[in-house]
Amino acid sequence: MNQDYFFPIQLSLVVAFAAALAAFITGVILGKVFAVQSFKGKIILETMLMLPLVLPPSVIGFLLILMFGAKSPIGQLIEAFTGGTILFTPLAAIIAASVVAFPLMFQSAKAGFTAVDKDIEGAAKVDGASTWAVLVKISIPLASKSLIAGGVLSFTRALGEFGATLMFAGNLPGKTQTIPTMIYIAVESGNTKLAFSYVLFSITLAFILLGLIQIINKRNEL
Repeated sequence: MNQDYFFPIQLSLVVAFAAALAAFITGVILGKVFAVQSFKGKIILETMLMLPLVLPPSVIGFLLILMFGAKSPIGQLIEAFTGGTILFTPLAAIIAASVVAFPLMFQSAKAGFTAVDKDIEGAAKVDGASTWAVLVKISIPLASKSLIAGGVLSFTRALGEFGATLMFAGNLPGKTQTIPTMIYIAVESGNTKLAFSYVLFSITLAFILLGLIQIINKRNEL
């Protein structure tokens, strides 16, 4: 097996890690806010945040092109600073994967923070703990089970992202070709053996990660 074979695996892992990290940070912050705060338009905003979970990937890819394309304000700003576009780059793959992975992290984080006993957080604040200290030392540890599950699910979802990535980042060999897009090309070209090797890798990694969640959940129950 040559470097060309391993590139989609390497890029997919980098994209999945970066996307999962981005989804984790934003998911924890927004999950905490939506778990404890009540404000006007909350339901509408939360629905918007969850849309990537149910929208067709092609729709997400199209919206990302509109948002970051050369004719958009964001795209023009990026081009002014970098001299180019992020479309059809590894960064585009990370953005696409982050968008589709975010709802899983957000949903898990919100559920975890909602389940935290508010009396414990309140007692810590009465004792003089700052909001940041309460979050880091109390809320996050107590919601860790949900946060870990959300992080793993975000990673596996990012690893398997196909539609939005294909539209926004393309399928350029040696540049933006990930495992899902490589599987698509292999099947289209009739190379079933190559496609199966990538499928087997994806299934094995996903099985290990999901099994890890089950082990953590069992230990927490003891």
